[in-house]
Amino acid sequence: MAKSDFLSRTSSLASLLDRMPVDERQMTLQVSSTAYERFWLFPASPSQPSEWWKFARRHLLEPLSHGKPQGTLSIQFRSEDEVPPATIDATAAWSVPGEALWPSPRTARFIYLPQLNVMGVATPLKNGTWLHAAYAKPVTDSPFSRRALVSLGITALALTLIAVLIARGISQPLRDLALAAQRLGRGHSGTELREHGPEDIRRTAKAFNQMQRRIQRFVDDRTRMLAAVGHDLRTPLTSLRLRIEFIQDPEVQRKMLATLDEITAITEAAIGYGRDNAVTEPTRTMDIGTLVESLCEDLVTLGMAVSFSCNSKVILECRPDALRRAIRNLIENAVRYGECADVRVYSADKHVHISVTDRGNGIPDSELEAVFTPFYRLEHSRNRNTGGVGLGLSIVRSIARQHGGEITLTNHNGGLEAIISLPEN
Repeated sequence: MAKSDFLSRTSSLASLLDRMPVDERQMTLQVSSTAYERFWLFPASPSQPSEWWKFARRHLLEPLSHGKPQGTLSIQFRSEDEVPPATIDATAAWSVPGEALWPSPRTARFIYLPQLNVMGVATPLKNGTWLHAAYAKPVTDSPFSRRALVSLGITALALTLIAVLIARGISQPLRDLALAAQRLGRGHSGTELREHGPEDIRRTAKAFNQMQRRIQRFVDDRTRMLAAVGHDLRTPLTSLRLRIEFIQDPEVQRKMLATLDEITAITEAAIGYGRDNAVTEPTRTMDIGTLVESLCEDLVTLGMAVSFSCNSKVILECRPDALRRAIRNLIENAVRYGECADVRVYSADKHVHISVTDRGNGIPDSELEAVFTPFYRLEHSRNRNTGGVGLGLSIVRSIARQHGGEITLTNHNGGLEAIISLPEN
């Protein structure tokens, strides 16, 4: 279609120029030129294809004068890559167009340069000059051409960067929320979560901060309540002790004092248990192996049979005083009921494990979980000097869970093993 239209326009223009004054022909040629076509007059017939192409290329690169700013390239050549090269195939040759495409009786010579998508035609006018015409349209890039692939790559890179920025804007607040939840679960309360990101995440962060403040308020209220209860109970207990001193019967007095001592011990233990759970000790980053080794050395100095081993240096963020108290409780239980305590610190499955093993009789499997209940005692007598008040393991579990960890008890041949497992930072 483009070939027949081009030849038809050239034939019509030649007929028009034959009927026009010579001084008007140049303006007609300029007006007839389009974005893809150029027309010019030359005194001779077309020469060799390579020579003709030099003239044609120069005309094609000239800007259109009608309706176009001077000094700009024609609209079909958007970049230097689209400008036709100066050389052509050496096999290019002129031919005579068929009658179906060139209905005019005047002679014409036609050339087609397929590698450039260029067509040319030349036909003589009545005054002996020749009308030359050139058609050049940039070859459309293949979807797999170098330019198309580069453009596709740049577009994909830009879209990827935009997607990464959008995903980062969404994922970063979620990561902050997850980290804050983990810290709260390990007892690191008090740090407000920054409320940023999409609207839904901002609302979630706001709700999280409100929940954190409510929890802290509850803990503070309970601490104050326990302090008040402890203060109020000490006065009547002291009064009872003074009254018992006036009892004349020594046996009755002894039994009443024993009962009062037990009540006092249970009360003090309960208040201490609640207070220890409420008070938040500042966290510190330290070597758990060094912490446990120091504790074991202190207990050995006190005459306890305690051994220690650690397979590697383990750095952990913890509350050292609370953790020492929990481990000391386990070691003292092991020495009291199992003659000795073998203490190990090791890392496995992204957790730090503190193992305390004794050589005693163990605990019935049915009671391995029950011993963590507050005031539960395996020694069922009323003598607190042998069985305590039953808060030791409850305190140990509470401390382990404050660190985001857990404690497990396991019977083995010849004793009981207690393991505190804490997640690595």
